[in-house]
Amino acid sequence: MFYAKMSKTITLKADVRDIVGKKVAKFRKENKVPAVMYGNKVASQNLWINDLDFSRVHSKAGESALIELEFDGAKHNVLIHELQHDHRSGKISHVDFFQVNMKEEVETEIPLEFVGESDAVKAHGGVLIKNMDSISVKCLPANLPEKFVIDLSKLATFEDHITVADLKTSDLVEILLEDETVIAVVAAPRTEAEMESLEQKVEEDVTKVAGVVKEEKPVEEKK
Repeated sequence: MFYAKMSKTITLKADVRDIVGKKVAKFRKENKVPAVMYGNKVASQNLWINDLDFSRVHSKAGESALIELEFDGAKHNVLIHELQHDHRSGKISHVDFFQVNMKEEVETEIPLEFVGESDAVKAHGGVLIKNMDSISVKCLPANLPEKFVIDLSKLATFEDHITVADLKTSDLVEILLEDETVIAVVAAPRTEAEMESLEQKVEEDVTKVAGVVKEEKPVEEKK
């Protein structure tokens, strides 16, 4: 089973921000994160958002779902365009929102969620290979999927594979990849002969590295 999960409306409240530059640092201690909203033919607007509120929204929306950003009594349809993190704490230090025109198509990446278990891995010792973790799409903002759900149980043998053609989505969403593009496949485990050959090659390659000398067994002295 492969399908696109559609997004629900997600609302985030914000406040207009008059303070810019280094002065914003002290407000971060109050769980305020500086943000900016901009877009095509839209004047940029500096904002404050609540740290905890945004974390909840980001965990649901990621950077692909549409968000209703609410401030000054109005709602603005935006996507998360860029996140900046504090290099010490790792916390989000700034957010860029892009205001979209609901009548114009956008191109963005939709995350993949892998579910289920491959019998080729579980029963036959194969190695699961995921070639991507998101899919590029083009559509109107209102039609953006939240994510694509990929069922790995289809991979029962080493000959099976999951491609873009397996994805089920609305005709209103254009996937910007060829149908035959492989999303996931299971590789057969290496044989003992292959493992021995690989180990031998690694050993040979190591001796070719500058400064590495292969240890020789000492020659026994003649009595």
